[in-house]
Amino acid sequence: MITFSFIARMPNDPGALHRAAAIIKSHGGNIRRVDYDRRIDPHTVFFEGDAPEGAPEAIRIDLQRVGYLQENLNTLRFLKFHVYLPDEPGELFSFLGHTTAVGVNIAFLDYDSGGKYPGRLTVSLTLENDQIADRLLQDLKHHYRLEILEYDSTGKRLDDTVFYIRFAQEIREIIGEAEDEFLMRLIQDSNHIAQELTSRDMDPRVVFDSILQTGHTLRQTTEGNFYADVQKVSFDDGAELYCFQMPCGGSVYVLQNGDERVMFDTGFGIYHWEVVDMLTRYGVDCARLSRIYITHADADHCGGAAMFDAPSVLHPGSMEIIRSSNRAYNSIMQSSVLGEVYTKLINLFSHFQPPTRVEVLPNVLMRMRGELPVIAEFEAAGRRFEVLESLGGHLHGQVFLLAPDEGLLFTGDSMINFESFTPERQEFSSLANTLMTSVNVDSDLARRERKALFNIAIGLDDQLKAKGRRLLICGGHGAISTLEGNKLVSYGETERYHSDPMHYPTK
Repeated sequence: MITFSFIARMPNDPGALHRAAAIIKSHGGNIRRVDYDRRIDPHTVFFEGDAPEGAPEAIRIDLQRVGYLQENLNTLRFLKFHVYLPDEPGELFSFLGHTTAVGVNIAFLDYDSGGKYPGRLTVSLTLENDQIADRLLQDLKHHYRLEILEYDSTGKRLDDTVFYIRFAQEIREIIGEAEDEFLMRLIQDSNHIAQELTSRDMDPRVVFDSILQTGHTLRQTTEGNFYADVQKVSFDDGAELYCFQMPCGGSVYVLQNGDERVMFDTGFGIYHWEVVDMLTRYGVDCARLSRIYITHADADHCGGAAMFDAPSVLHPGSMEIIRSSNRAYNSIMQSSVLGEVYTKLINLFSHFQPPTRVEVLPNVLMRMRGELPVIAEFEAAGRRFEVLESLGGHLHGQVFLLAPDEGLLFTGDSMINFESFTPERQEFSSLANTLMTSVNVDSDLARRERKALFNIAIGLDDQLKAKGRRLLICGGHGAISTLEGNKLVSYGETERYHSDPMHYPTK
């Protein structure tokens, strides 16, 4: 059996859906998923299923023959105007003959011969191209008095009868030009995640708005709009640690001394050149990076790795997530569409460039630190690090990087100072929660690993306090922090960096 999927655009008539299903059945097709929601778009239906070899193409041909197959996502035009009809029988019928003749879709009509403006008909139309609009208007001008109210060739003013075409056009604005076939697959994926979340009583429009907001926010925080919140920690031996909080997504860290500089996580790929410029401004030569240590495989932590020359060091589980393009890989959520589709969307919007030069960590138990396995050790910038393997609560393959003697702990997304988030970062991080219901693939395990990590941190911090020092917790998002009771508190000073040269660092 061959898997098929297609988008049907059908008239909102009794029996239309039944007719499409009959065509699929006639070729031996078995529908596995169908989604139609008139609240979103009264004409669009999504089908997925399987059929014998050769049957999917036959189904497409038959659907095309009856005019049900959505074959393109051409930008539609929106036209709104007043037309003044003579007070004669049949004039509305005659007017509609003109619109039918050129094949336009009427979105809105408003006419009341006994109202405030007798004889005035307000019309909104959707048209496939400028030529059809010109032909229609030239024809109507020979018969009626017209007032053009609005003409939009961008598609931004289209009504909800063509919701998915509007959605595709907004996606095009985010990712640039794309083939219709690619966009239609993306729309199917977006519809699938909306269908799943609607079954959990979520408003489907919130889902689509969250998808678009994710893409728009990333794009709008690049180039001259890029910024970061920066902390610098200096050590007695001359080493330096920088934390760069990206506009969206995870924090990027650089640790350097006179002999070596390493990076911990990379941020989104879409920020790569802004990150390089920023690091250069702070005296970090990216060409001299020796290693990039990746805490886990989410796009905001490894999505720029391939664009650096340095090799990336990561857990074998992270490589499997990258290969499968599914952040829910090897978890209880693996079969859920939410993790898989979110991974596709965020990778696309963020210009995902995962590691290509890779050093895979050995996944062999060396010893335990508290409740977490130590699976490797390494030295970087004069510090000895242990690699602690997570329990897989946030993501399979996540690791924590600990320099116990120096008081550094890189916690990935398992310990985060949320109070250090700006409102903009809080809003962006909430979008992933909306689209996946949780950023953790196993919430119970996530709580356990956070508690285990917290207990390790408390014990080390107590030991360091006796020496007049503190454990610095470097979360996957937010600021470098210290433990104050049960809370994470930002450490030292933070300044704002802007890519726009008109701005200067501010405290």
